[in-house]
Amino acid sequence: MNEKDYNLMSESEQLAAVNEDGGVIRYIKNPSEAVQLAAVNEDGWAIDVIKNPSETVQLAAVNRYGGIIRYIKNPSESVQIAAISQNCYAIHYIKKPTISVQMMAKLLS
Repeated sequence: MNEKDYNLMSESEQLAAVNEDGGVIRYIKNPSEAVQLAAVNEDGWAIDVIKNPSETVQLAAVNRYGGIIRYIKNPSESVQIAAISQNCYAIHYIKKPTISVQMMAKLLS
């Protein structure tokens, strides 16, 4: 299936497609938040191709694998905390961790 085909699909068809393979989100222009969530729930690495994911989508991705935070620009403190809670090593991928995040990472390590 090519990019055009995915963009002609209804949201429910897009959901079915990303539930089968989260990576196909790369072919969907302006996916809804529901489609984005389904993609990261199926394949957390899909966050890498989602432009401006909501905090909800970011949290879903880092809850699957904390290291995914490396693909999120300017993650909020709550996303940072979720990432290091899932995987303490994720602190290494956070460019400007808050003091709270640094302290939590130290406690978890």
